[in-house]
Amino acid sequence: MTALTNRTTNTSNKVVGGIAGGIAGGIVFGLVMTMMGMMPMIAGLVGSQSAAVGWIVHLVISIFIGATFALIFGDRSTTYTTGLLWGLVYGVVWWVLGPLVIMPAMMGMPLFMFDSMTLVSLVGHLIYGAVTGLVYVWYISRG
Repeated sequence: MTALTNRTTNTSNKVVGGIAGGIAGGIVFGLVMTMMGMMPMIAGLVGSQSAAVGWIVHLVISIFIGATFALIFGDRSTTYTTGLLWGLVYGVVWWVLGPLVIMPAMMGMPLFMFDSMTLVSLVGHLIYGAVTGLVYVWYISRG
């Protein structure tokens, strides 16, 4: 096996670990959002009001974010502690990007709007990031 093949395999394995983490984090965060009735709002990103569509959109986004976590923080996330910490950092990054910038811009709402739901969203994104980072490390450590 060549060095390039090893690097490609390692990158692929990291991305799969990130996707696994993203799905796990997405399910946990999605359950919180479902309890709060937020899935129809997520579905609004694609012009729907269906909670089922909201789940699909949410999980697709979660997979993308998990894969990019692996590419950006994979080399730094070698222990459960570092995976947790980088996951929390990435959760905050996506809390700013998602509900404060991208989603409002797509839905014609003001950017950086803060209300009680904003703090709930922060907690949800922190949970998402923590689960994503921890599951990523678990997956990678399996060999």
